[in-house]
Amino acid sequence: MLRHLQVNQLNYRVGQFGNTGALPWMFLHGFTGRIEHWQGQIERLQASYPLIIPDLIGHGETDSPLDSKRYQIESAAADLIAMLDQLAIEKIGLLGYSMGGRLALYTALHYPNRIDKLILESASPGLATIEERSDRIIQDEQLAIKIEREGMMTFVEYWENLPLFASQTRLSDEVKQRLRALRLQNRPQGLAGSLRGMGTGSQPSLWDFLPQLTCPTLLITGDLDHKFTQIAEKMSRRLPDVQHIQVQAAGHTVHLEQPELFTEIVLAFIER
Repeated sequence: MLRHLQVNQLNYRVGQFGNTGALPWMFLHGFTGRIEHWQGQIERLQASYPLIIPDLIGHGETDSPLDSKRYQIESAAADLIAMLDQLAIEKIGLLGYSMGGRLALYTALHYPNRIDKLILESASPGLATIEERSDRIIQDEQLAIKIEREGMMTFVEYWENLPLFASQTRLSDEVKQRLRALRLQNRPQGLAGSLRGMGTGSQPSLWDFLPQLTCPTLLITGDLDHKFTQIAEKMSRRLPDVQHIQVQAAGHTVHLEQPELFTEIVLAFIER
């Protein structure tokens, strides 16, 4: 059973820490996500590992402030460290998916003494050039305006039909309905703020800093997600201590599309 806590207006849940001596793990969801997106992994891991799982700023039950600066990746990383300080935890393992993966990587690079191991699922170090980031900021602003004007239902229908998530059509109707319901529980103001403050264009590029990341790192991608598989391959050539695993018959959301295999891969990395 996970307890509900708050810090810096962020809602998060923690498992029973006890005296197991096991390394605590923090899981970070992606854009439009929330704590419940990790339910399958929570059920498998909570008995053996202390878990810390937040609703990131603008998502789930966490606050959705008006100020876009509050959503910036620097602020979001500081929120994660505030959770560790509140819990009096020195080091954790950190797992992030997509947007949460970008945040996890940023946190590991800027707070290396607090991160013992890192898992990045379908994540990137951001965009390498100023031109790419400028173009993406424009795209993210257009999407933010769309969310604010048209509301969550129209946005979620648009989001679910992006080519990036085409492989999610293979999910069972029950899982797809649950995923849609969770997405719809988010607020337009929160998602728009997240796009403006922590979109891929807004965050600084981390490509040049990858060689500085010394903690053991696992990259997980689905073989149907060609874009992020290529990004992971490129990252692997720059990271000092890295393993990249491609999961068969999975796209961008490996932990939903192949949940049992994903969890086995995560456990193997945690326990190695």
